[in-house]
Amino acid sequence: MHTKKSLLDDLKKLSIDRNGTLLVHSSMKSIGEVEGGADTVLDALSEYMEPGLLVLPTHTWSYINAENPRFYVDDSPSCVGILTELFRKRPGVVRSLHPTHSVAALGKDAEDFIAGNELFDTPCARGSSWGKLLDRKATIMLIGVDLTRNTFIHGVEEWIDIPGRLTDTHEQLYTVLSDGTEISIPSRRHCGKIWSDHFWKVEDVFLKSGVMYIGQFGDAQARVCDTVSMTKLLFHMLSIDPDLFSDNNPLDEDFAKQFIDINL
Repeated sequence: MHTKKSLLDDLKKLSIDRNGTLLVHSSMKSIGEVEGGADTVLDALSEYMEPGLLVLPTHTWSYINAENPRFYVDDSPSCVGILTELFRKRPGVVRSLHPTHSVAALGKDAEDFIAGNELFDTPCARGSSWGKLLDRKATIMLIGVDLTRNTFIHGVEEWIDIPGRLTDTHEQLYTVLSDGTEISIPSRRHCGKIWSDHFWKVEDVFLKSGVMYIGQFGDAQARVCDTVSMTKLLFHMLSIDPDLFSDNNPLDEDFAKQFIDINL
């Protein structure tokens, strides 16, 4: 059985920068049996990142839409896992105001990190928390999930303006604050195919180029990504092939090879 101490040891072995910014995507089930359950996992992550900033996605895109347009910051549950839902309710944790792609943060500069997400009409705008991850040279850790759950890649596609990723029109959504104040947020949405289902295609290139490495967290495989080098690599790949994630076919070997030794 895993304990808080053993999970803290795993984080040390993964060489996570505890003074920096860490975004975690997760599958609680993949971690295995933990003494104290999900709360112990969050205790370990929070304690390890105490000198820095811990961030978890608290998305609501699966059910906040034109037919159900109100996102309640305090009450709308996260649709991306039990750890994210428990984390957003913890003391000291603050949640951003974006109606579909909110994040929750704990630690250094947490209020500044989440500020202003409601000003943008897209899910992962460069000026939002997703872009701030790059500004802060953050680390992204995927616990028991693969690159298809890496929302940051959606951000990179958005910043490059890959065609067909977002609706041309807006849905009228609202963010509802604790005091009942409603903020109008007309929002463009991800559209068409589930593009993220194809993000797995770059895993081998990520590993061989040093953008990502793999370790262990509990029973789970943990993928650790550097936002700066990941962004540089994806910008380069997508500038050559904007349709990179438009299908589920493996990368052409000759295409992939040119990025392995690229200077990031």
